[in-house]
Amino acid sequence: MIVLGKFNELEILRDTSVGLFLGDDEGTDILLPNKYVPEDWEIGDKLSVFCYLDYDERPVATNLVPYIERNSFALLRVEEVNTIGAFLQWGLEKHLLVPFKEQRSKMVAGQSYVVYCYLDPVTFRLVGSNKLDKFLDNSTANYAQGDAVSVLVTRQSDIGWDVIVENKHKGMVYHNEVFKPISVGDTLTAYVKLQREDFKLDISLQPLGVAVLEPAAKQVMDLLSAHKGFLPLHDKSAPEEIKAYLEMSKKVFKKAIGTLYKNRTIKITSEGIYLLEA
Repeated sequence: MIVLGKFNELEILRDTSVGLFLGDDEGTDILLPNKYVPEDWEIGDKLSVFCYLDYDERPVATNLVPYIERNSFALLRVEEVNTIGAFLQWGLEKHLLVPFKEQRSKMVAGQSYVVYCYLDPVTFRLVGSNKLDKFLDNSTANYAQGDAVSVLVTRQSDIGWDVIVENKHKGMVYHNEVFKPISVGDTLTAYVKLQREDFKLDISLQPLGVAVLEPAAKQVMDLLSAHKGFLPLHDKSAPEEIKAYLEMSKKVFKKAIGTLYKNRTIKITSEGIYLLEA
């Protein structure tokens, strides 16, 4: 079965004046236009191609790699807005339509938005939506504290950053737990801090507990080495100073320098911390 909006592994069936026709095991075929035909090919070869509808609403294959696939989320830029909706650049010749009814607020040309790509069940066209919550379901979330997850940053609010967890669940990273610059559209490795009884997910951008100590201590050591063995930071430094230097919380910093101090790697003074010679 040829799936629109996805990459398909298809066999070259025949050559025509307009391109190669590719087919699946069920007898369905699709055109790969001449401009996408590889230099070397033979009848019977298998090609991995992305399938979607062209300007005339006909199924067509391409070897271009889109920025988003069906049933996934991505940050895309609006190329134009007309009476139908917004048209987003997604790496293919035909832009991805986000109808007005699928816009959380009216989209503006030149701006970028996180959208979800899906197959419209009525028109069978691939379309986008930035009403993201209806495509997320936390009832199936099943994580343990400390689990590493992939997250996509979608929106900033008064309390933090909304993130999509593993392409299917909604999570939150609170402002007071962000120690490095992040932006909408960033894809990051993060960690489950808490899964609540209502399945809401609190997410941390840093490993939890003991797991954070070793990389945090190494980060302090690396910065000390880069600054000739001295940093103007200590256990009394303001959280903002520590964040500016190291992009970590004061709590993590104190644990890190505590570990280094116990190992007799550093000296802590009222001026800052010094790297001790081995």
